[in-house]
Amino acid sequence: MNLQEQIGALETGVDQLIQAVTAPRDVEDASDQHVNGTTAAQTEQPVEAAVDAVDAAAGAHVEQQADEKPTLHIERPGQNEITMSIGGKSVTLHPLQVGQLIEELSNARASMEPEVPPDLPAGWRFVSTRNPVMAVQKQTNGDRLLVMRHTGHGWVPFQFSPDMVIQMYMMLTQK
Repeated sequence: MNLQEQIGALETGVDQLIQAVTAPRDVEDASDQHVNGTTAAQTEQPVEAAVDAVDAAAGAHVEQQADEKPTLHIERPGQNEITMSIGGKSVTLHPLQVGQLIEELSNARASMEPEVPPDLPAGWRFVSTRNPVMAVQKQTNGDRLLVMRHTGHGWVPFQFSPDMVIQMYMMLTQK
């Protein structure tokens, strides 16, 4: 997947996140972009600024007419940074902050309805990691925790029951 496809996939995911927000939220004055004399993009917590930008866009969305929606614009000004603009607010994220944002979005998505579809969607775009670094831990209930390092998502944990471990072994060793 090339860079433009990756950016497109990220834009699509964040667009879906924005659309999922339907309830109004209490948002501080969205026009106040300064914190102690610095802009949100200059603070030590740009991920929080990105979340604030999403909150502000969601609040603005509720106040706008039904046919007007805030738009997400993502740019990649350099190899190690992404600039996100939502509803007129921008924030630049560097690799560690992008990882934090992915983790926060992942945690939020895990509790949302509807769940992620049980089957792979047709046309689904992805970046795979060949031979990822892995770690395994035995849990007190007999389950196995498998944590795999994906180049885009970071460390991704999966917990398997003993029966599932056997099924996975059989699937992986089938000829």
